[in-house]
Amino acid sequence: MNVNYNEFYSTLQNTPLEPWVELLPPLLQNALDHGDQEKWLRVLEQLPQTKPQSVELRKGVSVEGESQPHIEPLLRKLHPWRKGPYTIFGLHINTEWRSDWKWDRIVPHIAPLQDRTVLDVGCGNGYHLWRMLGEGAKQAIGIDPAVLFNFQFQALQHFIQNPRACVLPLGIESLPLIPNAFDTIFSMGVLYHRKSPLEHLEQLARFLKPGGELVLETLIINTPQKYCLTPPGRYAKMRNVWFIPSIPTLEYWLQRTGFQNIKTINITATTTQEQRTTDWMTFDSLDTFLDPTHPQKTVEGYPAPLRATLSATK
Repeated sequence: MNVNYNEFYSTLQNTPLEPWVELLPPLLQNALDHGDQEKWLRVLEQLPQTKPQSVELRKGVSVEGESQPHIEPLLRKLHPWRKGPYTIFGLHINTEWRSDWKWDRIVPHIAPLQDRTVLDVGCGNGYHLWRMLGEGAKQAIGIDPAVLFNFQFQALQHFIQNPRACVLPLGIESLPLIPNAFDTIFSMGVLYHRKSPLEHLEQLARFLKPGGELVLETLIINTPQKYCLTPPGRYAKMRNVWFIPSIPTLEYWLQRTGFQNIKTINITATTTQEQRTTDWMTFDSLDTFLDPTHPQKTVEGYPAPLRATLSATK
C-alpha cells in the first residue's frame, strides 16, 4: 500500500492547479521516503472500512457514527498529535495545541472563505484545512514537510472522506510554483523558523492571486519600535527560531514584499491551557519552556511567547 492521492488529483482537473497532476507524483514519492513509512502505512491499512453517519467541520472537527473501539491503539501509533483536537467516532484526540482556539480568534476577521482556493503553509496534520472547508472553501491544500503529520492527515481523511482537503509532505520551497493560484494563503507559526523571512513572504506572494489575502501568524516582540529579536541559541527550547519581529517591523516586511491593506487582527499570549502536554502528545510542552519562577519569560530569559496574526492583500 502507498499513500493514494488520486482523488485529490481529480479535484485539480480543469483548475489553475492542474499542472500539479503531472508535477507532484515524483516529488511526493520522494518526500514520503521515511524510516517509519512502513509502520505508518500499516496503521492506515488496519483502519476499519466504515462510513461516517455525519461529519462536523464548522464548529470543530468530528466524525459521528458507530463506535470503533479498535481505532484508538492504531491512531496512538501516530504519536505525537500536535494540532487538533479531533473527535472520531467518540474517540477524543486531545492534541498538544488547542488549534480551535486560534481558528476562532482569526476567522471573524478575514475575508470569507466561501468558494475560495486556500493554501495553508506549515499546516501540520491539517486541522485548519477541515475548518476552512467548514467555512465553505472550494479547495483547502496544506503543505508540511513533516511526514508523520501527513500520515495523521491520511488517517483522518480515511474517515472524513473529503478530497477537497489534502496535506502534501512538502515545504514551500519544494512546491511547484503556479503563480496567482490561491485566493487565500495562511502562514501560521512558520515565519520565525525561516532564515530569510522576506524571502518567505515573497514566496507566499507568488502563489497568491492579485487581491488575494495573506493571513500571517507569528511570534512577535511587544514593542512599538521597529525591532527584531534574533536569539543566538534556542528560544523556548526551540532550535530553529531566527527572527522574532515587532509589529512595526512585521508591517514593514509586508510592505517591502508587495502587500497592502495590512491589519493586525489578533495578539494573544500563548498559555499553558492552549499548548500543553497531553496523553496524545507526551513530550515536553510550553510549561517546561517557561522559566518556572518567572513564567513571563522563557527558560532562556526571553519574553514568553506572544503571537500576532496579521492580514494583508496582494
